[in-house]
Amino acid sequence: MLLSVVVAVCCALAVGAAVGYVLSGTRKHDEDVPVDEAADPRPATTTDQLPSLVINALSNAVIVVDRSEQVILANPAARAMGLLNADRLDFDELTELVRECTIAGTSSTGLVDLPLDRLGREPIALSATAVPLPDAQAPGRVAAVALLLDDVSETRRLEDVRRDFVANVSHELKTPVGALTLLAEAVQEAADDPEAVQRFAGRMQHEGARLGRLVRELIELSRLQGAEPLPGGDCVNITDVLDEAQDRTRLVAEQAGIEVISRSVGDLKVRGNEGQLTTAVANLVDNAIAYSPRGTRVALSARLGRDAESKPCVEISVSDQGIGLAESDLARVFERFYRVDPARSRATGGTGLGLAIVKHVATNHGGTISVWSVEGAGSTFTIRLPTMQDSGEPATDSLNTEQMTKGSV
Repeated sequence: MLLSVVVAVCCALAVGAAVGYVLSGTRKHDEDVPVDEAADPRPATTTDQLPSLVINALSNAVIVVDRSEQVILANPAARAMGLLNADRLDFDELTELVRECTIAGTSSTGLVDLPLDRLGREPIALSATAVPLPDAQAPGRVAAVALLLDDVSETRRLEDVRRDFVANVSHELKTPVGALTLLAEAVQEAADDPEAVQRFAGRMQHEGARLGRLVRELIELSRLQGAEPLPGGDCVNITDVLDEAQDRTRLVAEQAGIEVISRSVGDLKVRGNEGQLTTAVANLVDNAIAYSPRGTRVALSARLGRDAESKPCVEISVSDQGIGLAESDLARVFERFYRVDPARSRATGGTGLGLAIVKHVATNHGGTISVWSVEGAGSTFTIRLPTMQDSGEPATDSLNTEQMTKGSV
C-alpha cells in the first residue's frame, strides 16, 4: 500500500509538471539562459525530474491515463509487458478499471487476468491498483488515473502447484490408510480363521510398504527441490551407476518377466552425487518395467554425446518396449503424481513421484532429462549430464572400451 501511495505522489507530480509545461505555452530558448562556463558540463537532475526518474526505475508497471483514456505517462516496465497500443491501453480489462476509478474517485485494488494469446504469449495475472489523481484546477474532479501493475503470474502458479500438491498427497495417503483400516477390521473379524488372518496380514504389509515408499519419496523430492545445484561433488563412474541401478531393480524385473540389459561406451565420468544418480536411473528402470508387458526388454545405455549447446555430455538412456506415451502425456510426464495409466501404476506400487525425482536430480547436476516415445511402441528417457574426465579432456567413443552386461534382471 505504501508503494502505491509513493507512486501516486510521483505520478501526480510528474503529471502536474507535464500539464504545467503544456499550459505555460512557451519555453525560454537556450540562448536566453546564462551559462556558467565553469559549471559542471554534466546534466544535473532537477527536482522536477525526480518523480519521473522514480517511476522509470520501478520494476512494477506504472501507467497514467487521463480522462479521455489517453496514456500520458508509462514507464519502461509497462511498455515491456506489452500493455499499450500507441497512446491507448491495449486491454479492455485495464480500461474498465480506469473508468471505474474515474467515476468513483477512490482507489481500488484487484486481480486482472490478461489474455496475451494474440501476442503469442502466455496469459498473465496482474495485481492492479488504480489511484485517482485530483485536478488541481477543479477540486473534486479526477484529472487522471495512475495504474500500478505487478505481474503475479508466477506467484499464482506456485499457489496452484502447492494446492494441487496438498490435494494429491491427501489423495495418495487416503488410499493406503483407508485400506489398512479396512484390513485391520477384517483381521479382527477373522480372528478364528488363521488363513484369512495371514492373507489380510500380507495385504497390510503391502499397503504399509506402499505408504512407506510414498513418504520416503516425498521426503526425497522435498530435499531435492530445496537443494542448490551441486557446486562440485565426487567423481562418479557412470558404469558403476548403471550396475547399481540394475542390481536395485533385479527382483522387480524378475517378478515382471522383464529382461534388463546394460551397455556403456567409454570411460564416462561426471561430477556429482553417485547415490542421487543411481536413484534417478533406478527410477527410470522401475518406470520402464511398470509399463512394459511380460517378455519384453529394458535397455540401459551410456555414451558420450552433445547437449543442446553442442557441449560434450554424458547421455544415460533407458529404453523399453512398453505401451509408450501419447503426445498429450509428454509435456506432463515429469509432474508430481502424474500417471499415464493410474490403475497400472498403483497396481505396481508406483507413487507418481519417480520421474519428478529424476528431473530434479538431473537439474541439480546441471543436466537435463528428455523423453522420446511412440504410443504402442515404447519410450526412451535420456539424462544428459556435463562430462568430466580425470585428464580434463572429454572421452571419445571407442568400441574397444565397450562394456556390456546382460541378465534377466
